[in-house]
Amino acid sequence: MKIAVIGAGAIGNLVAGYLKSKGEDVSLVGHSDAVKAIKANGLEISGVRGDFKIKIDASTKLNAQPDLVILATKTQDIEPALKDNLKFLKGATILTTQNGIRAEDIVARYVAKKNLISSIVMFGATYLELAKVVHNFEGTWILGEAFEKNDPGTIKISAILNKIFPTIVSEDIKAMKYLKIFVNANNCIPAILGLSMQEAFSDVNISRISVGIWKEGLEIVQRCGISLLSLPDFPLERLTKLVSLPTDEAAKIFSGIMTNLSKEPLYGSILQSIKRGRASEIDYINGEFVNLARTCNLAAPLNEKLVEMVHRVEKTHNFFSKEELLNNTKGLFS
Repeated sequence: MKIAVIGAGAIGNLVAGYLKSKGEDVSLVGHSDAVKAIKANGLEISGVRGDFKIKIDASTKLNAQPDLVILATKTQDIEPALKDNLKFLKGATILTTQNGIRAEDIVARYVAKKNLISSIVMFGATYLELAKVVHNFEGTWILGEAFEKNDPGTIKISAILNKIFPTIVSEDIKAMKYLKIFVNANNCIPAILGLSMQEAFSDVNISRISVGIWKEGLEIVQRCGISLLSLPDFPLERLTKLVSLPTDEAAKIFSGIMTNLSKEPLYGSILQSIKRGRASEIDYINGEFVNLARTCNLAAPLNEKLVEMVHRVEKTHNFFSKEELLNNTKGLFS
């Protein structure tokens, strides 16, 4: 199977490098600066599985027809990536990896729905330097048909990807993707502060905001009638039990979890984008709670404020202090 990974960021680089190391026929498509660095020096991967460098074919556009395209761009970059490579996408299976729930609808404007598979990435990586990626922590890779029932093609692709990460095929991936929004929703806080997750969430007062994000988001999702389904590495009960606790107690537990996620500094996808001078995916994570609230005639004041603050950091390149974050969110959660 010829595999093309579009998006030479944290997940794209990691997946392409690991697939190549397993002998798969894989190529990588990315921005010109990333492609130039990969061609010159190879792709460097470090982290929980050790350090290695691998040579991999890299280009700014597809130049041949792949069987499988792993789409690893940010959600806001899907459309231009598809337009740039549409000539070679029509007959391929497209696997989305994006956070949030919008990716599949965007891709479906360009390719047949029957060729589209959705996925949820539960492993973590950091990409701050060209052609270098850190694999922070292990996790599963969940696959499922976005618009159709799972078929043998999905099982076949799952078996290939299982060479590099444990894969699971889901019959209700959309309900899982909604829960994954909660997993990612606290990435906005280190992005606002310009800190690693460990540095940000070691402060219990900052972790109180995280509990507020989850409480507000869960109320919105439930009142909008949206189903959530447990993830293998994040059971639904973890969310519901934590938000049922008093905020101070929940914040202490949350702080302990987040400060022990990785031995390496973990920055989260939103801050990684900001550090590279690119737009983040905040509108597709916390912004999804805001959109749902508006659709259901509800309010999401905390998530709305946090989205606004991330956009301000993107625009000004100035991070907020912890005190400023606490003052800006005061009274927006209990």
